[in-house]
Amino acid sequence: MGSTGWPLSPGTCLLLYAEKTPGYWNEGARRRLESALALQPVARRAKNIILFMGDGMGLPTMSAARIYKGQLAGGSGEESVLAMETFPHVALAKTYTIDRQVPDSAGTGTAYLCGVKANAKTLGLSGVAVYGKCRTAFGNEVDSILHRAKLAGKSVGIVTTTRVQHASPGAAYAHSASRSWYADANMPKEALRDGCKDIAYQLVHNTDINVSWGAGAGTVPGRRGCDAGHGVRCCWHWLCCRWQGARYVWDKKGLDAVEDDSVSHLMGLFEPKDLKYELNRNASTDPSIVEMTEKAIRILRRNPNGFFLFVEDDRVPRAGGRIDHGHHSGRAKQALMEAVMLDRAVARAGELTSPSDTLTVVTADHSHVFTFGGNTLRGTSIFGLAPKKAKDKRAYTSILYGNGPGYSIRNGGRPAASLPDKDYRQQAAVPLETETHSGEDVVVLAQGPMAHVFHGVQEQHYIAHAMAYAACLEPYATEPGCRAARRASHGTQCSSQPLLALLALCVAAHMVGG
Repeated sequence: MGSTGWPLSPGTCLLLYAEKTPGYWNEGARRRLESALALQPVARRAKNIILFMGDGMGLPTMSAARIYKGQLAGGSGEESVLAMETFPHVALAKTYTIDRQVPDSAGTGTAYLCGVKANAKTLGLSGVAVYGKCRTAFGNEVDSILHRAKLAGKSVGIVTTTRVQHASPGAAYAHSASRSWYADANMPKEALRDGCKDIAYQLVHNTDINVSWGAGAGTVPGRRGCDAGHGVRCCWHWLCCRWQGARYVWDKKGLDAVEDDSVSHLMGLFEPKDLKYELNRNASTDPSIVEMTEKAIRILRRNPNGFFLFVEDDRVPRAGGRIDHGHHSGRAKQALMEAVMLDRAVARAGELTSPSDTLTVVTADHSHVFTFGGNTLRGTSIFGLAPKKAKDKRAYTSILYGNGPGYSIRNGGRPAASLPDKDYRQQAAVPLETETHSGEDVVVLAQGPMAHVFHGVQEQHYIAHAMAYAACLEPYATEPGCRAARRASHGTQCSSQPLLALLALCVAAHMVGG
């Protein structure tokens, strides 16, 4: 039995017994050392890039998600391994923005997608731009790696569990002095007069995106109209009708019905604002992040020049993706389930691609004031109680927040914690409406071509440069090895001339026969 009384699997019981012998640890270390010595960098250039971004997935969240994953499988949890943790190359990224020690998702998105550090709350703009000042955006735009991949002839896509105009995906295509200018109705009149465009407008005009899936369909029944309070450009018919050649789906049934080779452009908006948490998701109507990732890869990989795919899990009230959203609301179980689902998407992507030609990177934009401790015993539920009561003689959970809505005082003291359900709010030390981000470094994990350039402690904007270098994208398109990589890609393409000649013969034959 685990320390909380729930049964462990027979395999876990054997493992816990084996761990008591020195040989278990010595042999495990030897195997890992041999693997490290045999590791060779993949020095060729990448045809494809997949960037997984867990919004708010700091190191404490990753560690807790690892334990939760193992416990979901019937294990003790601590010895579990996330799919992303099998990647051989690891770095740390410093997340501060030009103006903030503790960042937001817009400034960090501009860093890891566009390759420059910027000011908080601005998207796709250099640090010269001032938040909320439309005119400061002009001439200070910076292009994302998604945009540069498209210019290089690759297919590109965005998969997110939040609205497609949100800060993290928005940094892939938009240039906005405010992350909040989702639609025209969200913009001040002065900004509209000065010529700034809302983020939804830029989604369909700035870059020819092949796949864009998430939420943001508007707030009307059947997603067939638009709530006036959310702007003309927030609703599905505006986005879809102006995305030339695109097919639009709004539920899992529609997504499943799409044949991989039948579309070149596909938009999916599955909820009015953000997708539901995985623990609340209706599996018959809304696709999971794993399903969206798989469908995106199957569509994008048809391009012989390769693809760039950005996958984000950011389900959080007010703030962003669903990992992030869970933390902001102080609901740790929701946040950790989202992290587990992102890891499942990483695993599925690995099954659909090859590390010989696909660079896969997993990182976070920032962390949270989330922690777990309390001297809990091995095998304790990650959501469980600490073994001893606090100084106030009341129970407390291992997971706690530094601030947020979980702060509570009753009858002059802190209420005793209880074993949580999925919506339980862990206690917080400081009362805030929503929990805040934290400023520590985040991990970067990589596998595939040029993954070895992810090493050491780096500024966050380095991520975009490393990916661009790996795939021969600007400003590294003329680096050594890039010409050969382009020849290899173009050599797989079929010339259009024979097809045109065949089409002409068929037309002529039809006319003669008629």
